[in-house]
Amino acid sequence: MQENYLAKWLSGELSGEELREFENSEEFASYQKLKDVSSKLMAPDFDSEKALMRLKDEHIANAPKVISLNPFKKFLRVAAVIAVLLTGSYFYINTLNEKVSTEFAERSEVVLPDDSEIFLNADSQISYSEKKWDKNRNIDLKGEAFFKVAKGKKFTVSTDHGTVAVLGTQFNVENREGFFEVTCYEGLVSVTHKNEEIKLPAGNSFLVINGKLISTGTPSGTLPSWMNNESSFESIPLKYVFAELERQFNVKVSTENIDTNLLFTGSFNNTDLNMALKSISTPSKTHFTIDGDNVLFYAGNTQQ
Repeated sequence: MQENYLAKWLSGELSGEELREFENSEEFASYQKLKDVSSKLMAPDFDSEKALMRLKDEHIANAPKVISLNPFKKFLRVAAVIAVLLTGSYFYINTLNEKVSTEFAERSEVVLPDDSEIFLNADSQISYSEKKWDKNRNIDLKGEAFFKVAKGKKFTVSTDHGTVAVLGTQFNVENREGFFEVTCYEGLVSVTHKNEEIKLPAGNSFLVINGKLISTGTPSGTLPSWMNNESSFESIPLKYVFAELERQFNVKVSTENIDTNLLFTGSFNNTDLNMALKSISTPSKTHFTIDGDNVLFYAGNTQQ
């Protein structure tokens, strides 16, 4: 049997003589069985279009992500980022304030760009804009400071309790929790408190304690007492006296059986703790004990 009889038989191309010869061969019976079985097999449905789409999707998903940018557009993006950074830096630098602060038992002196001087008492802080100083002479104050202001444009001191405005003068401002005092030693000071303006000529003070306006006497000397290492009080509640003692000596004051709202008139030295304690206890008729950095004031009838 010729080798190509099988292919021609499957395709129906055998002649009559070739077909008879192929059917009489030994292999024909096996080929016939295979043909009968294969004719019963069903090929699965195949959607060529879906197969093509699946192939394309898999290729796109696995392909590396490449983003093409126009070089000029890329340059513009970088330039925009740089512009934002430069603008932000400019505003940050120009709004950055100078700050000077003191701790307990510490003082400091500051000379401003116009040669005005500020003397900070203990536990105080000032801040101002050095770059904008020529246009806006303003100081933010927390604590107490004495000012020697050079003549020029309006000079303001902003506090939590009010604003002090001058042109050129010497004055003291104390801005503590529940306590606000302005004393003018030279020239004229304008104090704005709760939207009300008060003019203070030299030798006058303005005092508010816990929101209440307090009448004050005439300040003595040409400087606040603390500038001469002394803390002075005239009809001031004891709690503010104790708070000042803490600031000047970096101690912790506690009390027993003492009404800290009682008014105190007197002074104490800011360089000698024992002398200061006696200067407070004698007029207030109290006693004290010291344990390291802790000071206890107690009433005379309190058992220790």
